[in-house]
Amino acid sequence: MVHAWVRRSAAGRPEAVAVLLPVLVMLVIGLWGLDRGGMWRDEAVTFQVARRSVPQIWHLLHTVDAVHGLYYLLMHAVLAPHPGEVALRLPSVCGAAATAGLVAALGVRLCRPRVGLWAGLLYAVTPMAGHFAQEGRSYALVAAGAAGATLLLVRAAPAARPGPWWAYGATFAATCLLHEMALLLLLAHGATLGLARAPVRVWRRWLTAAAGVTLVALPLVLVSQAQSAQVAWLSRTGLHSAERLLAVFTGPARPVVLPYLLLAALAFAPGLPRRCTLTLPAVALPLVALPPLLLLTVSRWWPLYDERYVLYALAGAPLLAAAGAERLTALLPRLLPHPVLSGVLGITLALSVQLPVLRQDRSPDRRPDNLAAVSALAHRELRPGDPVLFLPSLARRASLAYPRSFRGIRDVALSVPAPASGTLYGREAGAGELRRRLERLDRVWVVAEPFATASAWRPDSPTERAKLAVVDEEFVPREQVVRRGVTMRLYVRRAGACCAPPLAGPPGDRRGARTTPSGMSR
Repeated sequence: MVHAWVRRSAAGRPEAVAVLLPVLVMLVIGLWGLDRGGMWRDEAVTFQVARRSVPQIWHLLHTVDAVHGLYYLLMHAVLAPHPGEVALRLPSVCGAAATAGLVAALGVRLCRPRVGLWAGLLYAVTPMAGHFAQEGRSYALVAAGAAGATLLLVRAAPAARPGPWWAYGATFAATCLLHEMALLLLLAHGATLGLARAPVRVWRRWLTAAAGVTLVALPLVLVSQAQSAQVAWLSRTGLHSAERLLAVFTGPARPVVLPYLLLAALAFAPGLPRRCTLTLPAVALPLVALPPLLLLTVSRWWPLYDERYVLYALAGAPLLAAAGAERLTALLPRLLPHPVLSGVLGITLALSVQLPVLRQDRSPDRRPDNLAAVSALAHRELRPGDPVLFLPSLARRASLAYPRSFRGIRDVALSVPAPASGTLYGREAGAGELRRRLERLDRVWVVAEPFATASAWRPDSPTERAKLAVVDEEFVPREQVVRRGVTMRLYVRRAGACCAPPLAGPPGDRRGARTTPSGMSR
């Protein structure tokens, strides 16, 4: 009996190492530079919404961001003890580390320990995984849930008991509540069972679980459909979208892409070891291909695609590459006498090639904007009591993420603060009331988004149009400071018949430069 236990322990040790080592590597990469010195706009939404009370979050979800509701509630608990940027991103780091371990566990379960080790490590060093490991959004957690559901499917398929299918359905449903796009994973799992020629018994249980997942996610899908204006910024996809996705899945460094694709192709060569009823290619190929392809195809006519929505599909790519490496070791045994070490060295080489990409990604300049820089600018320029006009209202996000820098200012247009109004940026006064408020001012600071300073911008909101009209007609610019992501201008009331230029600034403004009224004309 003791000898049997020793044999089981010895057999389980390589499997444990194969799973734990990728987890540790992903943790190191995720924690590296985690406090990069600023939130960008999407992270700022997470931060300011999660710090609201639960009733206020529930109020918000009725009008916007229902798709992120469960994530906001989770982050509410995470940020309650000590809110900060590191705490904001830690759940994503943990989600990415869990995904790396689950990818490794899939390789172990479907093939052998070294395949799992290679797959997990390859996932961990992929820049796309490292990027979303440091995003204060739900996508890394969704990827972990999808990988967990896939592993549970692999374990449930040969099971005679219904228990594993309950675990599969519960994990899948929770993942879909984190983000509805995870529902596309059902297509991949159905294709996996089809490729494996699963028996009727397995199909029946999977369809029952899939129906339960769909019923759980359906209310979220319907509510988010009513809030579809949130994704109006998405554009139609084309060949360039597929090419970019291929690059981020395999690694954007060109020396990595071709070997990666060749190894993935080798995964389909006959003779790959298998340890269960499902084969590795039958699991990995639908996972990496079907959700992105469907979303890319639909988005040619109805834009819904963004690469972050299919981050969970990335798990299939390193599994295929690792399986291809396994076939290569079998085909060339003399050239690769130490397969495990050779595979780890190859992944280390891939990491060294892509290290500059990972290093650059730790800079706040790699995000669309840096609200910490905006708040620092506001802290330098604004004084308590200064009237401020945010153009448009979403420019208020810096003040919500970093309220200390805006403490004491007079928000001219604000009628109801964001938490109380059930909105992301607050409810503003109507056009008439805003005009009356501005009539009493002899100076006002305008904090504007870059697109709002363009002469071609034509807002739909009457309040936004009133801001533009009153500032252009009744005020003249005194000074301006431009930073990446924001333009701040001080306007003073017009004197006499002086002709004030429109709000749009000159195309040649230097970033960070201060200009005078003479430099404001078009």
